[in-house]
Amino acid sequence: MSKPCIICVAITGSLPRKEHNPAVPITVSEQVESTQEAFEAGATICHAHVRNGDQTPSSDPEKFARLKEGLEKHCPGMIIQFSTGGRSGAGKERGGMLPLKPDMASLSVGSNNFPTRVYENAPDLVDWLAGEMRTHNVKPEIEAFDLSHIHQAAAMNRDGRIPGDIYIQFVMGVKNAMPADKDVFDYYVRTVERLMPGAEWCAAGIGASQLTLNEWSIAAGGHARTGLEDNIRLDRDRLAPSNAALVKRTAEICAANNRSVATPQQARNILGLAPVSPTLV
Repeated sequence: MSKPCIICVAITGSLPRKEHNPAVPITVSEQVESTQEAFEAGATICHAHVRNGDQTPSSDPEKFARLKEGLEKHCPGMIIQFSTGGRSGAGKERGGMLPLKPDMASLSVGSNNFPTRVYENAPDLVDWLAGEMRTHNVKPEIEAFDLSHIHQAAAMNRDGRIPGDIYIQFVMGVKNAMPADKDVFDYYVRTVERLMPGAEWCAAGIGASQLTLNEWSIAAGGHARTGLEDNIRLDRDRLAPSNAALVKRTAEICAANNRSVATPQQARNILGLAPVSPTLV
């Protein structure tokens, strides 16, 4: 395949470090250092949350601002994508960092079950987050946890609430939500191609599903998400030593499928984002 593969690294989740691999970066400085290693290994999108001092999820725009500044300095040209997910706050505080104008932000357009709760994305909140992204010229990454979310993204694209070319990510393997099922995955791909011709798509597998979804997505011509937010292991018995190690594994899957890993400029071209500044080349 000729299309380069964009690798997104989800550097940190929203659970305490003790419940995860100790390599998961928590503080802003740890996040910048871990992302720089992943960037040098081939990642061109950083999907990021931030934490409070007690490791609980945070929606603090000041922390997001410091993270953005550090990533721009140490990972020149990398696409910065902030999470507006429900673990980072309630209601409109979930979009409090959007005025910082990151390149991208995640946008879940519908609700679904999570392991112990409902991941609630009410229509009025979805519309407000999408509006803030339009106001601040932030490209949404649609996170589809269910088939209905693909249809909703297509409807929002048609009526202008999500303008331009869609970038959509299939999330599979969350307990109580969509499992990692190859027939469903293939149908997701066909549905995107039917409803949104020309849209770019990605896939994220949670836990043990990460490697599986990386392989399916890369082989099918999509893009891939990896990182310690979604999965803490290289294999059944070994914890991943870093985000970079997971990015390297994803790059190896690209090579096995005769696909190059997208450079920052190629990734920006594919997603229709502002080019890398000449001063950074």
